Amino acid sequence: MTSGNESLYGKQMTESEIDQFLEERGYGVLSMVADGVPYGIPLSFGYDGSERLYFVFVGYSEQWKKMTFADESETVSLLVLDVESASEWRSAIVTGSFDRITAEEWEQARELIAENAFKPDLLVDVDRQDNPQVWVLEAEEKSGRAVGID
Repeated sequence: MTSGNESLYGKQMTESEIDQFLEERGYGVLSMVADGVPYGIPLSFGYDGSERLYFVFVGYSEQWKKMTFADESETVSLLVLDVESASEWRSAIVTGSFDRITAEEWEQARELIAENAFKPDLLVDVDRQDNPQVWVLEAEEKSGRAVGID
């Protein structure tokens, strides 16, 4: 039997439950900050299953807003949601350092994005690049809650 608070706030997910959830979903909202201004964007991501999440930015604005925020954000937060109903949902938040990958990390990032990103074809047909437009979030903190999900 669940308590009244658990039905409202959910139960805390274990780290392995969070990892599995992140692999299943493959997309979320990435929040960055530049000059004290927050910016959140929905993005597909690849996940190594424990600590590294890879993002590729496609579609550039004239102001290069995504790139500017990515370059200026040392720490970012990713929110991943799955809401079936008011009585059945999951959410996870991952926070950590954020930086552009090196050319040596290109193949690993491409493979992980192809494996579990919501839009896995983002990097499939792209050849190795010396300066890839792919960023990695190094998970320093993960938390998650779930209601009605066993």
